Amino acid sequence: MTINTTDDRTDEPSELELSRFLPYRLSVVSNLVSRAFARRYETAFGLSIPEWRVMAVLGRYAPASSADICQRTAMDKAKVSRAVTRLVAAGYITRKDNPIDQRQNVLGLTRDGRRIYRQIVPLAFATEREVLEGLSAEEVAQLDQLLTKLHARAATLAPGDGGDAPD
Repeated sequence: MTINTTDDRTDEPSELELSRFLPYRLSVVSNLVSRAFARRYETAFGLSIPEWRVMAVLGRYAPASSADICQRTAMDKAKVSRAVTRLVAAGYITRKDNPIDQRQNVLGLTRDGRRIYRQIVPLAFATEREVLEGLSAEEVAQLDQLLTKLHARAATLAPGDGGDAPD
């Protein structure tokens, strides 16, 4: 266990107790939850986390560009590009030239992509319920409020880095 000693100049700990550090904790929880979802998507549909995130955005907001997906998911361009390429090859999404801006493509779900999306949504909600199972309804509501506040604050500290506020 790390023992925090106080820096007299700031009244803040001079050593970092990683297990209590917010960015670390959020990252660990996010990774664990993502892995729980990923196992199910991979097993049932052969989709990676980035591929599912692309499909989730398109299922809700299509048509969309890769830049839109980057913004909504806070994933980097390369990760989105690889996922889009695999999903186009699998026949789950379409990629067309944007007639207004030739630098962008317009993405959408194919019939097979919509079918997979409709199958995954109930699985996603079931997995979410499992993750939240240990919390009361009040705690779930409070968690939602706190995450919304943290998201808004983080967005002001890192403007333009993606991750639109949830609906």
